[in-house]
Amino acid sequence: MISSIFGKTKPVNYIILLTFLFLFYWLVHFLVYQMGYALQELLVQTGVLGVLLFSIFIVNFIVKRNQITGTNAFAILFYTLLMVVFHEVLMDNNAILCSFFLLLAQRRLISLKSLKNIKHKILDAALWVGVASFFYDWALLYFLLIFAAIYFYEPKSIKNWLIPFLGAFTIGIILVAILMITDMMDFLQGHYRFELSFDTGFFAYWAHGTKLGIYTFITLIAGFWAFFKIGKLGLGRIMTMRLIAISFAIGLLLTVVKGSAQAFPVIVTFFPAAVLMTKYIEVVKKANIKEIALMASIFLPFVFFVTEWIIK
Repeated sequence: MISSIFGKTKPVNYIILLTFLFLFYWLVHFLVYQMGYALQELLVQTGVLGVLLFSIFIVNFIVKRNQITGTNAFAILFYTLLMVVFHEVLMDNNAILCSFFLLLAQRRLISLKSLKNIKHKILDAALWVGVASFFYDWALLYFLLIFAAIYFYEPKSIKNWLIPFLGAFTIGIILVAILMITDMMDFLQGHYRFELSFDTGFFAYWAHGTKLGIYTFITLIAGFWAFFKIGKLGLGRIMTMRLIAISFAIGLLLTVVKGSAQAFPVIVTFFPAAVLMTKYIEVVKKANIKEIALMASIFLPFVFFVTEWIIK
């Protein structure tokens, strides 16, 4: 049943997922966390929700344009379901916005496999990572992903290795100019502190530590299985999957460094995790096993969500 709905890319997939995410977003804000907003604050939250919903289209565009997955909607399904598991991310506007700009950066990096306009794509990715760092300083770790992409696709050109620094310098100049105009120069010193703020209490709490542990384990298993199965499908796809795996690792590092009761950057791992989970589902040949796996992937997130909500 689930395979028949999400096994193909159809407009109904967008309708189902976008409608669900829209309702779930407000449920988390108003019922789970019982937030109250003034009109101006409500408009801000609506804008953030709009960015989150648009992220669904970006994810689907990346996987389809670059033929990372088959003609199915499993990637955006898993991306949405991870919001249910880690519903805390819906309360973190910085995490949602940071993740959105990192998606744009990864879109450019993954498209490097075409070997066209490489320098422009590297510069674009560097600029987007720079913008993402406005929301989380440690998002600059994704420059490692840019250098990994350069190493994979065109490492012999020295100019390619210098372009990320040019992008960082450019976005830095723009930021300083904006801060000077708005008289907010204190932002630089207060924001880009790069502190290792590992919150042991946050990860020790069962709902956070257990979810992150299970999530990481499942994603790694799916990733290893996907790499094992795609080993004979060509170097291009393997390079893409390596980039996605590195993105997941960097996202986990960012989550550990910045995760706290006020920050939930785990959303930056959702795109690579959704891709790895999709690749796992695609290599399952038996229809009944695939259906069971899909049903479990839908059922378990809601079990986590309801259990945590009741205990709170």
